[in-house]
Formats: sequence, C-alpha cells, structure tokens
Amino acid sequence: MGMGAGMRIKVRDVHERVVAASADRVGALIDRLSTWEDPVFPVPDWPPLRLDRPLGVGAVGGHGGLEYEVVAYEPGRRIRFDFLPAGTGHHELTVEPLGPDRCRLRHELFAPQGPADWLLWIAAIKPVHEAMVEELFDNAEELATGTLRRGHRRPARAALFGRLAWPRATAAEIPEDATLIRGALGGPESADFHDAWQLELLPGQPVDPEAWTGVLRESFPVLERSGNELLLNVDTAGVHARASLHIDTEKRRVTLNTVARVRGGRLGRLRFRVVALGHPVMARLMLRKEHRRLAFAAPGPVSRERFRIALRKGVPEASSARLTP
Repeated sequence: MGMGAGMRIKVRDVHERVVAASADRVGALIDRLSTWEDPVFPVPDWPPLRLDRPLGVGAVGGHGGLEYEVVAYEPGRRIRFDFLPAGTGHHELTVEPLGPDRCRLRHELFAPQGPADWLLWIAAIKPVHEAMVEELFDNAEELATGTLRRGHRRPARAALFGRLAWPRATAAEIPEDATLIRGALGGPESADFHDAWQLELLPGQPVDPEAWTGVLRESFPVLERSGNELLLNVDTAGVHARASLHIDTEKRRVTLNTVARVRGGRLGRLRFRVVALGHPVMARLMLRKEHRRLAFAAPGPVSRERFRIALRKGVPEASSARLTP
C-alpha cells in the first residue's frame, strides 16, 4: 500500500463477549445508554456518552470529543452511531441471542484514517478505546448475571491517558443565585479580584456543597450556608478573601467562586500580586481533585477499574458502591 497523499487506512476494531444472560436482559441495559441513569457506560473513568435527545435515530452527541449520530436503533438489539462529519466511520453495539440464557455482546468500530491519524490511533487512542469497551462489557455482564467471571485489567498506558483526560475546570461567571459570595466583601463588582471555576456534575456526585469542601475545610472555616451554596473564609496575608462552593442542580454544575480585597498598603498589594498569580492554578487543581475524589466515591454504576481505585485509595464510600440495574 503506497503512502500517497490520498491514502486511507481502514481501521476496524471488534470486541465480543458471551454473557450468561438472556439477550432481553442485556439489551434492556444497553437501551439505557446516554441517560443519567446509564448503568453500563464506565463513568467516571471515561467521559460520559451524552445525546441531545433520548436514544433513537437522529439523536446526536458523543463522548470525549468524539461526535456521532444514531443512524440505526433496534431496541434491545442494535445501535449504530455514524461519526461526524459524515463519511468518517461508525461504531456499532449489538446484542445477539444465543439461547434462552446466553447472548453475545459485540462492539465494532470502523474508521478510514490517514497515516497521521492512524499513528495516533495506534499510539494513544486504541488502548483507551479498548479499555472503555471492555469495561462497558464488564458492567453489562455483572449487572445481567450478578457476577463477573474475569474483569478487564486496564493497561498502564490507558490508565495514564484516563487520568490526563479527566475534565478540567473552565472559567465562568459567578452564578446569579450565588448570593453568599455576591454579598461578601462588597461583592465582585467592588472587589479587587474575583473569579469562578466550573465543572459538570457527573452521575452520582453529591449536590450538597458541604461534600465539596474537602481539603478547603481543613484549612478554612465555613462562615455561612444558604441552600445550594457554602461560604468560606479564605483570608491570607495581606488579602481579605472569601470563597464559595455553589451547586446548580438544574444545569448540573459545581462552581468554585472567589472574591478578594487587598489590605496592608503597598506591601499588601505586593503580596496580592503573588497570590493572584497562583490562585487560578490552585483553584482549578482543588476543584478538579474534589471532582475526581467524589466521582470515584459515588455509589451506583461503576467500572471495575474505578471500584478498584476507590478501594485502593481507602475511599470510605467505596465499600457501599454497587453496580445497580
């Protein structure tokens, strides 16, 4: 095969598993893909699969930066997603009956790629894709049968990419209904500094802001709570500062907000410049760390890798985590 400019390499990746349960039982689990109660997609290890409408032909969405459209759907038996833009490949999940108490779960990916994309597939994407599919199979098997004969062991390369791919907090506006931070130190309009960092809530993560204080609570006292917001005193040398954790249950977001005012004259302003440089980095890191900790601690649908990590790290809630239908 030549290496001409128009060369396309056909990538085909197939995974199959025979499950000791009826196709109807396994198919019912697959039919819940992309919902908030999705029991099989291995979150939070990997970005969740989301669609713009209920699962069905015409639904558009994706996961982890991939975009696709549902082009075929046979409830309980088959789902085909075509990658976007059109003509760039597809992936398909099928459930094939093998008897009253046995079925075959199959996932096929097909994607014609140029040489550069093919090298990226081999080096980075393939181990992540294979781990994701096998962990989805793990969840389906355990839910359908109550046992898992032999769970998938994630390779080190896929585990590294999974950690690096964890969502990062993005800059946001302080929410309008974050009344505690808006009333602190004169509010953001009169403060010398203010910012807000936000992450999407994942299924199973708590909506109580107290649960998100983590390491913050160890160092900074809680001043006040109002509904879905918690206010903390985060004063530091030369700076009056307040932080709040705000949960938006409707938009499913958690936001870490900060307002600060300088004190202490010229020396205080000098200290403030140092704090202001480091604060965004620290705020994003703390929010991301709490986001990951609470995702792994959440009960409900889990991948086996997530469950092993939680147990290894001694997360108390891990003992109550379950794969639930």
